[in-house]
Amino acid sequence: MILRTALVSLCLGLAATTASAASFEFVPAPQADLNRMYRVDKVTGEVVSCQYGLQESGGGIGLTVCFGPGEGAGPQPPSEYGLVATRHTREAGVFRVNYRTGEMSICFVLVKKEQVVCTQQANPAADGAADGPPAAAQGRAGAGATPSQGGRP
Repeated sequence: MILRTALVSLCLGLAATTASAASFEFVPAPQADLNRMYRVDKVTGEVVSCQYGLQESGGGIGLTVCFGPGEGAGPQPPSEYGLVATRHTREAGVFRVNYRTGEMSICFVLVKKEQVVCTQQANPAADGAADGPPAAAQGRAGAGATPSQGGRP
């Protein structure tokens, strides 16, 4: 009986470890000529990215270049996160979404800093009515309300 209980506990422990190990989602950048893939931890919201890179010496097949989490891309409050790519073929970033709260942020790679960065999580008013310009446009009057459709927001 004790052996059976220990075996069941071990199996449940292994199942929990396997479930936690499979807590990632992967989405390619929508940019048509970019071979970049983003990964989000579905519980913590941490975002990283990898892409193919040419190998400078040795004439090998190349290497995987990865960018760790930078500003805003690190762990967030525990929730249920995912990634969503737009349909803009020149967009190099992806949206990190919180399926429980409806919050969104935009994540992209800063190549010079070699890291993924994300904007602050935002959520429109719950009733759908806005009392003014979107939060990102406040304080930028005359700076152009239309965001760039290029590789970075």
